[in-house]
Amino acid sequence: MTQQTAVPDTNAPEKPDAAVVRDALGVGVAVGLSGFAFGVTSAGSGLTLLQTCALSLLVFTGASQFALVGALAAGGNPFTAAAGAFFLGVRNAFYGLRLSQLLALPRAVRPFAAQWVIDETTAVALAQPTRRAVRIGFTVTGLSLYVLWNLTTLLGALGAEAIGDTDAWGLDAAGPAVFLALLAPMLKTSTERAVAGLAVLLGLGLLPVLPAGVPVLVAALAAPVVLWAQGRRKGGAAGEGER
Repeated sequence: MTQQTAVPDTNAPEKPDAAVVRDALGVGVAVGLSGFAFGVTSAGSGLTLLQTCALSLLVFTGASQFALVGALAAGGNPFTAAAGAFFLGVRNAFYGLRLSQLLALPRAVRPFAAQWVIDETTAVALAQPTRRAVRIGFTVTGLSLYVLWNLTTLLGALGAEAIGDTDAWGLDAAGPAVFLALLAPMLKTSTERAVAGLAVLLGLGLLPVLPAGVPVLVAALAAPVVLWAQGRRKGGAAGEGER
């Protein structure tokens, strides 16, 4: 059973390459444009143009980048801000475990492909019926998104430097707004919505009493708490059923 779900179904109907490319480009362009908001937010938080561009080039995971510059903008300790960004990025390691089976890339290529293992490339790859389509979807999404994200990051940072104080223009809200826009469509189940809701409550509730950046780390406890509560509820329901 595990082997059957580890790779695409070889008996699945072929999906035209053009259709895969079209879907992948749609995701890459739509999400890549939000790099402009990151560039503005990063420059507004005090990072230099070089630092802002380096984050997009080397980190290349939007949620972690926004979390890092958001914590720095709030006056957080750089180590705390980096820790929050790191924990958000850990999910990509789990994506990589799944994609390594689907893509089955040569060993020499894997370190380069790992740079593109993010939410969007994973979503496009998992939606494909065959290994060829998986590889095309992953590659086109990763390439288009990487190029466009870094280009718009540069334009956003340059624009922020040109207009001066980003707070005066209300652009400090661009990062959180884009982050929420990316997150909202992913909350499809009641469990995911419960985790998100509790995380918001923890983050906002602890914001006045903890140093900047720490509430983000504490909010990460929302996931195990919700899963524990659901496990208790299911266990209790099972016990009632046995009676």
